[in-house]
Parts: sequence; C-alpha cells; structure tokens
Amino acid sequence: MLQSLSIRDFVLIEKLDLTFARDRVSGPDVGNLGALTGETGAGKSILIDALGLALGARAESGVVRRGAAQASISAAFELAKDHAAHAILREQGLDDEDVLTLRRAIGADGRGRAFVNDQPASVALLRRLGDTLVEIQGQMDQHGLLDMTTHRGSLDAFAGLEKQGTGVRNAWRTWRAAEQARADAEAAAAAARRDEEFLRHAVKELEALAPKVDDEEILAGERQMLRAGTALGEAVTQALAELEEGKGAVHALSTAHRLIERSADKASGRLDAALAVLERALSEATEAQAQLEAARDSLEFDPARLEKIEERLFALRAIARKHNVIVAELAPLVERMNAQLAALDDGEAGLKKLAAAAKASRAQYVTAAEAQAAARRKGAARLDKAVTSELAPLKLEKAKFVTDVAALPEADWSEAGTDRVQFTVATNPGTPPAPIAKVASGGELSRFLLALKVCLAKVGDAATIVFDEVDSGIGGATAAAVGERLKRLAREVQVLVVTHSPQVAAVADRHWLIRKTTTRTAASTDVLALDAKGRREEIARMLSGAEVTAEARAAADKLLATA
Repeated sequence: MLQSLSIRDFVLIEKLDLTFARDRVSGPDVGNLGALTGETGAGKSILIDALGLALGARAESGVVRRGAAQASISAAFELAKDHAAHAILREQGLDDEDVLTLRRAIGADGRGRAFVNDQPASVALLRRLGDTLVEIQGQMDQHGLLDMTTHRGSLDAFAGLEKQGTGVRNAWRTWRAAEQARADAEAAAAAARRDEEFLRHAVKELEALAPKVDDEEILAGERQMLRAGTALGEAVTQALAELEEGKGAVHALSTAHRLIERSADKASGRLDAALAVLERALSEATEAQAQLEAARDSLEFDPARLEKIEERLFALRAIARKHNVIVAELAPLVERMNAQLAALDDGEAGLKKLAAAAKASRAQYVTAAEAQAAARRKGAARLDKAVTSELAPLKLEKAKFVTDVAALPEADWSEAGTDRVQFTVATNPGTPPAPIAKVASGGELSRFLLALKVCLAKVGDAATIVFDEVDSGIGGATAAAVGERLKRLAREVQVLVVTHSPQVAAVADRHWLIRKTTTRTAASTDVLALDAKGRREEIARMLSGAEVTAEARAAADKLLATA
C-alpha cells in the first residue's frame, strides 16, 4: 500500500509531504479509505498527476513550478512478502526491501531521471512496478480494469481457477516442447538427406582407416623408436665393419700377440711390457666386437614397418584436416556420422513417433483448456450476477454487465488457454454489450469500475486503488451507495478517492483537504490532513457551498454519525 507521497515544485505545489498509513485500530472492519476533497480548481487532480509520474506516467516540461529548476515526486510503498514487485526487483538486480520507493525528477527543460530505492532506473521500470502497485481508475485512464489484457486473469482469480490454470500452462508447455522436438527432428532429417551422399562417402573413407582415439600418440611413439633404431643400426654396422675390415682388428691383435709371445723368452724381458699391452688390447677388442654384435641384434631396424607407420600417420592427419578436427576426434566423428545415417535410415519411424507424441500432447492441452473454458463460463456467470447486483444502487439499474468468454483461433492459443475474456456493458436496454471504455460515459465508467472492483476486491497485485471523481454527476442515495461500496472495498485494499460528494467523504477513514491560495503574483496548492472538527467543517462546506451554515454543520454531523 501507499505509505507516503512527497512532492517538490510540481505545478502549483512547492512542498508537500503526505502520509497515508492505515490507522492502527483493532477490529475486523477497520478500513483504509482516504478522501481527497476541495473546491473546484483547488488542484485535486495535481495530486493524482504527481502520483502518476512517480508510477512512470509520461512527463511534460510544464509540470515544473514556475521559477524552480526541477520537480521531484517520491512515493513509498509497503510491500507484502509475496508481492509481485519483489520478483521484478530481483530480476533487475535492485535492492529488495519491505518498503519500495519510486522517485521521479523532471527538469525545467523536460529531461527527467527515475530512481527505484534510490538506484537509477528507467521510466519503463517505474511503469512496470507501478502497474503492480496502484490502479488509478479515472474517467480518462485506460489501465487497470479498462485494460482488456487484465480481464482473463481477473476472471480466473475471481472463479478460483488457479489450479486449473497451472494444469493448462503445464499442458501447453509439454505440447510446445513436443512440437519443438518434432520440428527439430524434421529439420535434422532434411539436413541429413541433403548431406547423405557426403556422409556415406566420408564414413566409408574413415572406416577404411579405422581410426582409434589414441592412434596418433601410439603411431608417433613407434615411429620415433623405429627412426632411432635405424640410425643406431647403421652406426653399429659401420663400427663392426671397421673392426672386421680386411682380416679385422681382433685378428691382427691376435696375430701380433702370438708372434711376440713366441719370441718373448729370447728378449731377456724387453718384450714383456708390450706383450701385456697386446693381451689387454686383444681382450678389449674382442669384448667390443661382442657388444656391438649384441647391440646390432637387439636393435629393431625395419624400414618397411617405419614406412607403413608413416603412411598411416600422414593419412590420419590429412583426413583430420579435411574434417576440421584433430586425429583423436576422428573415431567419435565416425560414430556421429553413423548415427546420422542410422537416423536417416530409420528417420521416418522416428518422425512418426514424435508426431504422435505431439498430437497426444495437443489433445491433452485441448482437454485441459476446454475444462478451463467451461469453468470460466461458469465463473463469468457468477461475476455477471455479482456485478449486476451492485449496479442498481449506483444508479445504473438499466445497464447490463456481461463477461464475454469467446474461443480464440488456434494461432492465438497460449499457456493461458484458448479463450479471450472481455468485460462488456450495455448501458441501455436493447443495445448489444460493448467494451466498457467504449460505451460508458465518464461518471458511468467510474461507477462500473467501482462495482467491478468491489466484486474483484481480492484480485490482482495492486494494493492501492485511486478513484478520480467516481461520484461525478450523482448525489443523494446514489452517492451514499458509492460511499458504502468504497468503504467495503477499503477493507481489502487501500482506497483513495477524489470526491465532491459529502456522503462519500463522510465514510472515509481519513480525510485530506486540498486548498488553493492565490495572491497577486502567484498561486499555490497545499494539502491539510483534517481532524474531526476539520472534517465536520469541510463536509458542511460540501453540503452548503461557500457559506457554511448551522444547518449544514448539523447535516454534516448526521452524515458523520451514520458513516
């Protein structure tokens, strides 16, 4: 509900701070009806316009008070824990508190700024939040219940169709998901058919290579080993050849050792050292030859195998480049291509299965929506009866209210069902019902909306409703009936009414007087919260006119006593 409204330099208002808090009085019938009264031209509409700006209405540069740099309007609202505004604030990443403050600043040049909880925001966001906070029902306002898009939700809430609505919404989403799956499968099948020749050729080419995920790693390692073995084998072979060239180094050392050994005993020891060295050289050379032969025999040296490995490795890398993947992804690529071909081969059966699922889902949605439509028609009949019972006391006894529930073409079906819901009226007997805003006059329109709001008191997020001159053109018993219905509505939501009717003002829980002061050079508007004595004087003025008489005060006392 609206807690406070602060206005600075707006039209004729220099500074104004209003508090709209509910009176803290115990009892089940305590209401929250506030009346705004004042003489014609005092500026009652200025307050409504200021609140509208805070709620995101279009601004004009002329709203800035003469001589001021900018106008500023701030409205604070107390939010219930489950209020829709909380979700909007979280979605926008804004501070989410129990009190929501909307502020609008308009410069003399027409430029403006908007704030939500003192954080910069767009005017569109103010408007979106405002739609959940306040309904302004006036003779020229085309929102609230005058907005046809709200009628279906209002009827469903009145008829208690939330559970059915959830079922229809779930059935709709299931159907749309099934239709999307079918459409995706058809698109995939069409693409596969276009690419079938390429797929079959690519699969044949890939399957001939039979790629494995770790092929490149294994082949590269084996190629490295074979290359190393070849180089080492050539070195060992050349070394052995050197040792074995001619008669060979070992044979030469052996011959030399034998010759020296035969002559050593005749050399008186002079060949002993040479003989020892020859023995060691012969031993080392023999060992070296044996080691080289062993190394030669252990090294893998297979040029044919190396050539085969390199051919496969090059082929794998070439086909990987062709398909724009790495070698490790070739095996999964074959699987995917085979799956596409399998889907193509078995595509007709799969498409039939998906089409059957979509058809079944549609049937379930239609069944749920038809049940919802039937419940809506029953709820519409109850709403029509309830609203009609409110019309006669509001001097609309010849009018007829009809909730029109009509079937939509399938192209317009949605998760909200298959129906269009519209509130219509016929103001004269024999005329067909038509949309409220197109048929009712200003005063009639306000009273129609009041009757509707009384019947839909617990429907919608807006916890504050503003009626602008709902009593226009009526008086006496009709005005009293308007006041009684406003009082009843205020037990459910906060109601503010701009009124010229003393009967309406007398039933209010709170009363504000809007005054206009004019000097030779300027005019200004202010607002006074009235106490009991002030209320008596204002209602007496409303009864008698400019001169407040004793009879008017007595009549005011009577109205206040019976309110």
